[in-house]
Amino acid sequence: MTDSSQTVQKGHEVIQSYLKSLDKSPGVYRMLDAESRVLYVGKARNLKARVSNYARPSGHSPRIARMISMTASMMFLTTKTETEALLLEQNLIKQLKPKFNVLLRDDKSFPNILVTADHDFPQIKKHRGAKKERGAYYGPFASAGAVNRTLNQLQRVFLLRDCSNAMFDSRTRPCLQYQIKRCSAPCVDKISREDYRASVKDAEKFLTGKTTDIQSRLAAEMTAASEAMEFERAAALRDRIKALTQVQTAQGINPKGVREADIIALHLQDGQACVQVFFIRANQNWGNRDYFPRVVADVEAPEVLEAFIGQFYDTREPPRQLILSHEIESPDLMADALTGKLGRRVALLVPQRGEKAELVDSALRNARESLARKMSETATQAKLLKGLREAFDLPRVPERIEVYDNSHIQGTNAVGAMIVAGAEGLMKSQYRKFNIKGDDLVPGDDFGMMKEVLNRRFKRLIKEDPDRSGGLWPDLLLIDGGAGQVSAVAQIMRERGVEDIPMVGVAKGIDRDAGKEEFHRMGKQPMALRHNDPVLYFIQRLRDEAHRFAIGTHRAKRAKAVGATPLDDVPGVGAARKRALLAHFGSAKAVSRANLSDLKAVEGVSDTLAETIYAFFHERG
Repeated sequence: MTDSSQTVQKGHEVIQSYLKSLDKSPGVYRMLDAESRVLYVGKARNLKARVSNYARPSGHSPRIARMISMTASMMFLTTKTETEALLLEQNLIKQLKPKFNVLLRDDKSFPNILVTADHDFPQIKKHRGAKKERGAYYGPFASAGAVNRTLNQLQRVFLLRDCSNAMFDSRTRPCLQYQIKRCSAPCVDKISREDYRASVKDAEKFLTGKTTDIQSRLAAEMTAASEAMEFERAAALRDRIKALTQVQTAQGINPKGVREADIIALHLQDGQACVQVFFIRANQNWGNRDYFPRVVADVEAPEVLEAFIGQFYDTREPPRQLILSHEIESPDLMADALTGKLGRRVALLVPQRGEKAELVDSALRNARESLARKMSETATQAKLLKGLREAFDLPRVPERIEVYDNSHIQGTNAVGAMIVAGAEGLMKSQYRKFNIKGDDLVPGDDFGMMKEVLNRRFKRLIKEDPDRSGGLWPDLLLIDGGAGQVSAVAQIMRERGVEDIPMVGVAKGIDRDAGKEEFHRMGKQPMALRHNDPVLYFIQRLRDEAHRFAIGTHRAKRAKAVGATPLDDVPGVGAARKRALLAHFGSAKAVSRANLSDLKAVEGVSDTLAETIYAFFHERG
């Protein structure tokens, strides 16, 4: 609902012109600038009333006044309820990333612990992503480290296996996990199915907070074993009790009165924000994470916290309680939205005293300390970027640096890698990998690989962001290599018409020692930086990060190639059907030689797919 005739106008008068076409429906509005870029997305219980507030010529905060002055047009979407408007608002903010909205920039999923249900001897393992595998899931945990620590201790206490089913089925003698007392070796019948199942039940009780019963029973068993002079068994039970105690001690905060909640605390300072989230499940602390949402000047805590909660739980399941450091703008509305998402009541609390208030105070302290560290790192980063400009005589302080590297083994499984750094450090969400496709490349041709990577990168940039307004164009390119690589990249840049982007080649010195790097630029003599120059260390870190990312990408590609089979090229055969075929026939070669009736007998393979597989292997030229 935009009016192109108004795009030359800006401000409250433009907003005023929309009032006559609006009613009192709930909905979502978007404010756009003269180039139709979204400035702000907001929700309203009454669209007409909310927009009329913006139409006033005065009485706004500096941030809102600036936003109004930039507004050239608006768009509206009506909804049936205000709750729908809230959900739609948060979805649009995540998609459009408007300049004046609070934006949660880290959207990673959280790991869980999975106890599988597809085997007589269940496996315990870390799981991340969609919950498609059969079994019981426990989480979320704040980080992979938190999961790994808990898994490590659980294995010491309950001696459950963490190996894959294929490895389990192939064992003929106990593995190292059994030798170091981390597994009961069910693979070679060192424990009965019934006893192993009892250990699984104990582990699940622990993960649901029922630890007292487990400790009492283990203590009783230890006493009985000792009285029966079964000292080895008694010592083993003692070690399990000790490990269980260590798990509880390592968790630190284990609230007695909070069974399931996320503790969410916000600290605002100097136009920056940190939100600390503690995950409490089964009366246990399952880790904490800090977030640094993008905020704008003079934004208030209730708005920041509400935006964070809406975006944080957009793709995550909320717990029964959210215990907050501040009130939010629409607590009842948010509770209704999260309740509808979870399918059971979700309560939002802002405690003033008691155990819950102490939990919030702890989260707030962490948020303050994390933000202080972040601001210190940002200040250091700003100095480094300024030093980079001075060292290489750049036209401005770079806001986005792209660093490129290649990795291969004698030309095989070649990949290119791009990492990105900016004012806040490494921007890992912007990293990119490139599978080298050039059929005419000589194996090991680093120049050719770099040319292909840069060619593809800038071809896409020009197509997706031709006017360079999306913040995706680099201010500086760092290339791993010397004059040859710089020349090759410069040729690509000339062909693409983007010769205004500074470029520096980073080459090892004569002795190939770190600290003696030479820097190459087009039309200039090679140069070096002082051995103890912080800018030199900064460039070395960037180069090493690019190398690490390239090596990791190459290894993943090589590992995938090792596990590849001809079945990967058969239309309609995905991972699940590939596993079923290999399990049935034993090998890809046996599948290729199978007759049609045998293929049709495989579980999960339809007659049509069986005919496709048979034709693929028997009717090719």
